[in-house]
Amino acid sequence: MQSIFAERALLPQGWVEKVLVAIGEDGRIAQVENGSAAKPEALHVPILLPALGNLHSHTFQRAMAGLAERRGPSERDSFWTWRAVMYRFLDLLTPDEIEAVAAFAFMEMQEAGFAAVAEFHYLHNRPGGTTYADPGELSARIAVAARETGIGLTLLPVYYRQGGVDGRPLAGGQLRFGNDLDSFATLMERAKGIVHNLPADTGLGIAPHSLRAVPPDDLKALENWLPEQPFHMHIAEQAAEVEEMLAVLGARPVEWLLEHLPVDDGWCLIHCTHMEPYETEALARTGAVAGLCPVTEANLGDGIFDATRFTASGGRLGVGSDSNILISVNEELRQLEYSQRLRDRARVVMAESGHSAGRRLYDRALAGSAQALGRHAGAIAPGKWADLVALSPREAFPMSNHPDLPLDGWVFTNDHVVTDLWSGGRHMVREGRHTGRDAIAARYRACLAAIAERM
Repeated sequence: MQSIFAERALLPQGWVEKVLVAIGEDGRIAQVENGSAAKPEALHVPILLPALGNLHSHTFQRAMAGLAERRGPSERDSFWTWRAVMYRFLDLLTPDEIEAVAAFAFMEMQEAGFAAVAEFHYLHNRPGGTTYADPGELSARIAVAARETGIGLTLLPVYYRQGGVDGRPLAGGQLRFGNDLDSFATLMERAKGIVHNLPADTGLGIAPHSLRAVPPDDLKALENWLPEQPFHMHIAEQAAEVEEMLAVLGARPVEWLLEHLPVDDGWCLIHCTHMEPYETEALARTGAVAGLCPVTEANLGDGIFDATRFTASGGRLGVGSDSNILISVNEELRQLEYSQRLRDRARVVMAESGHSAGRRLYDRALAGSAQALGRHAGAIAPGKWADLVALSPREAFPMSNHPDLPLDGWVFTNDHVVTDLWSGGRHMVREGRHTGRDAIAARYRACLAAIAERM
C-alpha cells in the first residue's frame, strides 16, 4: 500500500492541512486521514489535488504540432485549411508511429497533470481506406501506449460514415476513418477485448464523429449500442457546419440533436462553440458535459464557447487537449477563463462573488471530466480511483488569507508546478518526470525523423 502525506490537500469539504492518503493495491484510495502526523514511509508533498481527466484527445495530431502554422495560399486560413494539412499528414503514419506518438502524448498529459484521457480514436484503416487484417489494429496500438505510460484510458472508437451532412462519400484522408454499421460492430467487439486486457480502471465508450460524418439513422442506432457507457460527439464547432445543417436538415446542430435524441448525462458534446442562447440553456438542462478544448479552439480560430451562460444554467463542463498542439492543464483552464474575459471585457468571470476563478474552474473540470470518462474519480475520497496530482510552489507565499492560492497560482501565474502524478494508483510522474520518459521520448524522436523523410 502506498501512502502520501500532504501539507495541504483539496478534499471534498475543502482545503485541509496535514492529510495522509493511503492507496490500496487495487489502485483506489483506501483511506484519508485528516490532521494526521507524517509517517516515515509516506511520500511528503506540499499540495495534493485530485487530478483531472482529459476528456478529448486525438493523440496522432501531437506529431503535427506546428506544421499548420504557415499561412496558406487562400485568402483566409481556417479550420478547413488546417484540416487539409491534417489529412495529408495522417496518411503518412504507420501503426508503429501511431503507437509511438500516442505514448509520447500520454506521457506529456501525465506530466501536465492529467491522470486519465478519453481518446477519441478515429484512425482505423490503412491510407486509402483498406482495412488491416485486424480491424482493431490501431485501437490496440493506443492500448499499448496507455499500458506503457500507465495513464487511465477511456477508449472511444469513432464512427465515421460520410463526408458531409448531405451524405457525400468519404474522400482523401477521411478514408482512414471510414466504417459502416456492420464493420463498426466488428471493430467495437475487438475494442471490448482490447480494453478487457488493460488495467481495471480502463473504460470503453462510443463516439459518432459528428452530424457531418454520421447519418441521422446511424446515429440513432449507435445511441443504443453501449447504453451505460460514455457517448461522445463533436458538435457545432464551425459556422460552416451550422450553415450546412440548416441547409440540409433545417435546424441548427444542437437544436436538431436535442429534438431527435435523448441527450442525457451519459453524453459529452465536444466544442459546442456555435450555439444560440436557447440552445446553450437547453443543453445545460440535459446534464450532458460540454467538452471544451480552449487551446485547440483558439489555435483553430473556432470561436468562443458561452461558458458563463452555460454554467449559470447549471451546465457541466470539462477540458481536453484535442489536437495536442499544447498539452497543459493550466493553459486549458486559463484560456477558458480568458476567452470569457476578452468577450465580456470583464475579470474573474467564471467565479461567483468572493470566490477564486482557479478553484471554480478546477472544481467544474474535475466533476465534468470524471462524468465524461465514466470514471469513478475526481475527489480525494475512499473508493475513488487514486487519480492524484502533487504541486509544489516555485516561491513560498503565505496562504492563510487565500486558501485557493495554489490553484490560482497554477492556473494564472505558473507559480506552481506538477511534481508527482498517480493514474489509478500508478505513480507515473516523480519529481516532475514520467518514469518512462527517456525511452518514450527517444522512440518519439526517431518516429519524427522517419516521418520527416517521407514528407
